[in-house]
Amino acid sequence: MARLPVTETDTALWLALNIQSVGLTDDQFIQLCSDNVDFRFEISAQKELIIMPGTGIPTDIKNAEITRQLGNWTKQDGTGVCCGSCAIFILPNGARRLPDGAWIPKSVWDRFTPEEKSKLIVICPDFVIELRSSSDRLPALTAKMEEYIENGARLAWLLDPIDNCATIYRPGQPPQQVERPTIIGGDPILPGFKFDFREIL
Repeated sequence: MARLPVTETDTALWLALNIQSVGLTDDQFIQLCSDNVDFRFEISAQKELIIMPGTGIPTDIKNAEITRQLGNWTKQDGTGVCCGSCAIFILPNGARRLPDGAWIPKSVWDRFTPEEKSKLIVICPDFVIELRSSSDRLPALTAKMEEYIENGARLAWLLDPIDNCATIYRPGQPPQQVERPTIIGGDPILPGFKFDFREIL
């Protein structure tokens, strides 16, 4: 799989590909991601290739903090598995998404065989986190959060350290925006999980 150009001009041209349909197999998609570590890729339900620039160090530090807090709770709770920002999920609508954090109950994860787990599988996490960075567009992030809920997520958080707010998504409820959040609770989906938003400011 070819490596994408990384000059400023060429990057703009490649970003325009996100409005064109693509027909990558799962193996080709994984290879594309592996060959182009300067970018992150998703595929929409409409089979559009979405090319996102890699994050800078400050954003990656925030991503690491999200993974740390979720990972610590997951280990203590023991009922599920969590993922960081590199896991690719095939949602039931066919989209390939890479949330910044995700949690899956073991009762769901253990339904898959080891061979299935080694490949891309159709699964929507029960809980997802997306972290807004300076290169993200809020309408696109909002649409992605709604997509997670429509495809089976029971809780989704859009964490926005730029505007110092968080938006909580739950099935059958309007999004709840929290201004200047401190501690965000995951109950009842993640009982006892308390995320300290101040650590990503």
